Amino acid sequence: MIRFQPTLLRSGLLLALAITLVGCAGESSDGSVTASTESSNERHFLSIGTAPPGGAFFPVGSAIAETLNDHPIDGTWDVTAEATKGTQENIRRLRSGELDLAMANSAISYFASRGSDGWDAVYDVRAVATIAPNVAMFISLAGSDVTTVADLAGRRVVVGPEGAGFEYFIRPLLAAHDLTYDDFSPLYGTQTAAVDMLSDRSAAAAFLGGAVPTASITQASSSQEIHFVPFDDEAKQSLMDAYPFFRPATIPAETYRGQTKAYEGLDVGSMHLITYASVDEDLVYRLTRSIYENRAEIAAKHPAGKAINPKNAIRDTGIDFHPGAIRFYKEIGVWPEDR
Repeated sequence: MIRFQPTLLRSGLLLALAITLVGCAGESSDGSVTASTESSNERHFLSIGTAPPGGAFFPVGSAIAETLNDHPIDGTWDVTAEATKGTQENIRRLRSGELDLAMANSAISYFASRGSDGWDAVYDVRAVATIAPNVAMFISLAGSDVTTVADLAGRRVVVGPEGAGFEYFIRPLLAAHDLTYDDFSPLYGTQTAAVDMLSDRSAAAAFLGGAVPTASITQASSSQEIHFVPFDDEAKQSLMDAYPFFRPATIPAETYRGQTKAYEGLDVGSMHLITYASVDEDLVYRLTRSIYENRAEIAAKHPAGKAINPKNAIRDTGIDFHPGAIRFYKEIGVWPEDR
């Protein structure tokens, strides 16, 4: 019979306890879960928050997850794209540690990172890569009397999924045109539902958009003639002067069925991939490297992947980049020296 010496047994238990404590994650003073520094060859199970089907977040997030799974760096990971309600839910779940990465609209991230405009605290989200412009606008049925933003007054207008955060860019857009939500009847629904409400005329207009081409607009234009409601030029300029996430954006002619002219619109907050400040720097470095080095595969799965390029991926949209991402971008020489 083998007898264990008490001293050796106690030493083994203490060593096991020490190893366990070193590997545990802690909680920061702001309530977020802090990731421990882990060996690069450990297996990671990671989740990317996206959005409901109909927009670009889910297919782009899925393309990123698939590409990451195909190209691990210095270890391995299992990455899953998870359908969520969108940016607001994603940001809250990043803070709680339920998500590791998330697709987000940079307009919403902008306000969340400052704890302003309805956010209950400062959410320390950090950018990993700026991706495609979110080119969004109000659309109506061709031949209707909703031809300008001012015509929305008194109408039933779909403004996006409830809780998704579309109001963070719709409200400034409306304000620049001297309108508020009180001037019309806002309806809530996914982009797919918005197309249905527009088709059966239960809504006079709908706010749709995302990476170009956007599935919901393609769907809307495939069965009926639609009208892209233009933004006033002065209103567009005032928005770009006030917020870093508003930028000019053009939808080329013939992008959608029946679109004979280019639409001069707005990027109302680029899609970007974000994480939380407390996520391990080395892990974010390796994720950023895998995404960037294999961006052609992401682009092959969704056109938005073309925006992961040297000029656009590091574009400032109003929130800080994660140190792990900055480290990679500096390493390849694309990070601006004066940033």
